Amino acid sequence: MNVELADERFLILKDRFSMDHAEGRASTKRIDAFGTLAKVTGFLNKPKEDEFELVYRERRLQPFWRLVSAADYVYERTRRYPVAVPAVETVAAYGQTLTAVDGQITFEGLETCREAVRKESLYDALTRQPDVSLSKYLGFEGIAVEADRLQAAAGEETIVVPPVAKAPELIRDALSGIITRIEADRVLEEKIRVEAVELYYRPIYAFRYRRQGKEAVVEFDGLTGDVTTASVLTLTAKGNSANSTSSPAPVTQKATTAFTADATSADSKPPISVQPMTAISIASRTR
Repeated sequence: MNVELADERFLILKDRFSMDHAEGRASTKRIDAFGTLAKVTGFLNKPKEDEFELVYRERRLQPFWRLVSAADYVYERTRRYPVAVPAVETVAAYGQTLTAVDGQITFEGLETCREAVRKESLYDALTRQPDVSLSKYLGFEGIAVEADRLQAAAGEETIVVPPVAKAPELIRDALSGIITRIEADRVLEEKIRVEAVELYYRPIYAFRYRRQGKEAVVEFDGLTGDVTTASVLTLTAKGNSANSTSSPAPVTQKATTAFTADATSADSKPPISVQPMTAISIASRTR
């Protein structure tokens, strides 16, 4: 079986907000980031502005994959068609005479069938997991860029998070959803193709606050405008330094490992290297 593979494409989704806007929105949720108790206490006794210290902020581009796979099958198979014929003894048709049995005759024919399957798959590029909720980002405007121009297109102050999941492994997973078992006497045509292999980068703003010796993070979605909160201790996938409160990165620092996977510092962080897509061999299916 031959598989046609589309070329990889890289797209940066255009930000709808500025850093200042994101910081303003994040500041309205900072008390929530410190947990339910802090939130309840904040209702009873409104915290002072100087209780919160912004110790780090960043804009990053976080990746997700979109794959579109399709399959076309044309095949033949023999089928028998029972037909009810009450009070009939025989039927002459198509040069043959069929005898009714228990009020039924059976025709035999050769079917020519065509099946077409198409599937869009979305994956979180950091966890490798399918995530249909990412479809909400596909309606936003994107700019196609070359792989070696991602950092330049994103801007010096932006962290481009490299994908953990690579295209070949996800292609195999996507194809498993369209390669189906068919009942056929003879296969006339079988085409398997991957029509789109696209790595999208969506903008996220992150702000780390300190209050009473504790730290918490507020994130702002640069496309939808959604604000989410998280304890620093839950950000294990985004860098070990996020778990440390002993020496926070200054707000003016361009990038640290605080929110970025697979990086030691943004100043020394090399451009993303994208491996060329490898050929995929798929064994023929049993029919």
